[in-house]
Amino acid sequence: MQSEKELFKLHAEFCKFMANPKRIEILFLLGTQELCVEEIASKMDVKIPNISQHLAVMREKGVVTVRREGTKMYYSLDNPKTLQACMIMRDAMVEQMEKQFDKIKSIRSEGFEK
Repeated sequence: MQSEKELFKLHAEFCKFMANPKRIEILFLLGTQELCVEEIASKMDVKIPNISQHLAVMREKGVVTVRREGTKMYYSLDNPKTLQACMIMRDAMVEQMEKQFDKIKSIRSEGFEK
């Protein structure tokens, strides 16, 4: 039981990197190709030091790997399943929002019928 509790704790710690929209955006960018910090910053229209901070968090969690080529650092996803998990969570979120929207629409239309 203790090892299961520890696994839940590790799981929560790992998922913390997704609590930031910029890191999720980086995750999606790196899902299609390896990019250097400058390329990521340019695509996101964000300053390089800010991107570097986010990449450091993602690297610490083992989400991204880095490769040096000359003076540039190239980042890629360590495991494509991380992006897949993020996409599944996004799908679940959208479905939940659609259900809530449908409920609101039905309540609203019931109000007009009276």
